[in-house]
Amino acid sequence: MTPLVHAEQAVLGSVFLAPGQLDHLSPWLRPEHFSRPAHAAIYAAMLRLRADGHPASKAQGAGPVPMSWMTDTVAKASKHTRGLTASYAHSLVAACPRPEHAAVYGRMVLEGAIHRSVAQHASRLHQAARADAIRGGAEETEHHVQVLSDVLADLARRWGGEPRPVAPPASVPPPPAPPQPVGEQLLADEEFLLGCLSARPQKLDEVVGWLHPIDFADAGHQQIYRSLGALHHRGEPIDQLTVLWETQRRGALADRTLDTERVLWICDPSAFAGSAEYVGEQVVRASLVRTAAASARQVRALADDESLAPGQLIGYALHALGPLEEVRRRWRIGAGAEPEPQRPSDHPAGSPPAARIEAARSRSRRPRPAIPATAPTAASRPAVLDRPHRRSPS
Repeated sequence: MTPLVHAEQAVLGSVFLAPGQLDHLSPWLRPEHFSRPAHAAIYAAMLRLRADGHPASKAQGAGPVPMSWMTDTVAKASKHTRGLTASYAHSLVAACPRPEHAAVYGRMVLEGAIHRSVAQHASRLHQAARADAIRGGAEETEHHVQVLSDVLADLARRWGGEPRPVAPPASVPPPPAPPQPVGEQLLADEEFLLGCLSARPQKLDEVVGWLHPIDFADAGHQQIYRSLGALHHRGEPIDQLTVLWETQRRGALADRTLDTERVLWICDPSAFAGSAEYVGEQVVRASLVRTAAASARQVRALADDESLAPGQLIGYALHALGPLEEVRRRWRIGAGAEPEPQRPSDHPAGSPPAARIEAARSRSRRPRPAIPATAPTAASRPAVLDRPHRRSPS
């Protein structure tokens, strides 16, 4: 038997020996916290008999407990589970080291229930995310994300703390993330979106607030979107060549994430025309589903680590859901379900200030020759080359 089963037996045995322990257990320990159905049925029967005013539950002190307390409990619990006998109730009594430690045993049971509950809801979230990835939705994922968040908050308060995200230490590394399959349709949507933004850069104003590079499933598409955003941020012209040059600056050509032909093809302005906002919403929705699956795997791995105390597990799990909450917020903004927050700037949303635009354009503009106030003399006039320098042969 596992330590958790021993703890469940011990807490039930302690209540058989000292029914008054229910006064300390009933406010926070519930029947559903027991892993075995027979144990849950016995504890539920004890709570019901206590609520009905059973004489044993009113006894005070260290006097003998009437045998009816055990027999009535077994009889009531037998209505909800099979195979429960009086001999098993006696074995529970024998499994209790000390009845006065019932509260400690109960916290062990609650700790096991917290791990089990977090693992179950994380698995449901992962299944919902995988199903949504196949059918192209996000509603089930959104629902189970909210359920898992609510469960973590409730468990934190039940354990006696506050639901607060805590970053795990380096000794608790995240589980390795297996590569997630990406559909051809999603990759085509991403290419279409990048082509639309390259052909109509003004559309970047409408998506930069909620569409981030990490939302793209393809690493090359992430780099192209970063390049588009950098050019837009600096107020520089956007076309096939400027995007290609920016990707080169960022090392995407050197590390072979992209190649020249692919960038030029994606950014071809004659190949794409459509609604950037709609396709951008689809890209963020797919990002939400992928992030939910990754977060669910991480939370499930934390729940399976029995060495983590409940407070640590809940804090680490809430921290693992942090990136997912950020994608949820941006998806709601893109879908129009939530208003986009105002940017703290003195220029229109998404557009760079005039000073930055002028600085960027000055790097691409030929400098105008200065007009002297007076006509220069022959001695002071600098030599002017009428044609480019030719390097003399060595």
